[in-house]
Amino acid sequence: PLLLFYPKFQMTTKTKGVLVKDVSPDLFIAEYAAHLKRNQWLKLPDWLDLVKTGNIKEMPPMDEDWYYIRAASIARKIYLHGGLGVGLMRRMYGGRKRRGHRPNAHGNASGAIIRHIVHQLEAIGVIELNTGTKGGRRITQEGKRDLDRIAGRAAKAARRN
Repeated sequence: PLLLFYPKFQMTTKTKGVLVKDVSPDLFIAEYAAHLKRNQWLKLPDWLDLVKTGNIKEMPPMDEDWYYIRAASIARKIYLHGGLGVGLMRRMYGGRKRRGHRPNAHGNASGAIIRHIVHQLEAIGVIELNTGTKGGRRITQEGKRDLDRIAGRAAKAARRN
């Protein structure tokens, strides 16, 4: 009886595939980062071991696979939200800037890293420029299919554990 009032809910329960929205973000990002690393689709920049992820950080990332993890996270954000540009992602990945005795303020993440990852994801066909009024980037059909396939793999691994 309750389903009669929510036809959208009724329709979504009939889908058989697993979408990116259905999987926990940390499981999906780990699985997609491993997929990107395994296939070696991304060309890593020469300056990878020298950079911080933003001027708010004191040290560079300790994880060796941080570039793949950030690329997977960016692909997931563009899949879910669409129309994201580098400037908005800089704010999303930014954090608290510690300024000594003055109050903390927000600091943006590095735009060069995000821009490089976006160009790499465009080169492999996962995202494309959004030609609509919103601008930014959007996920391609091929990228959506690939990310949903990885989400299904991550969901299956989560059910096993």
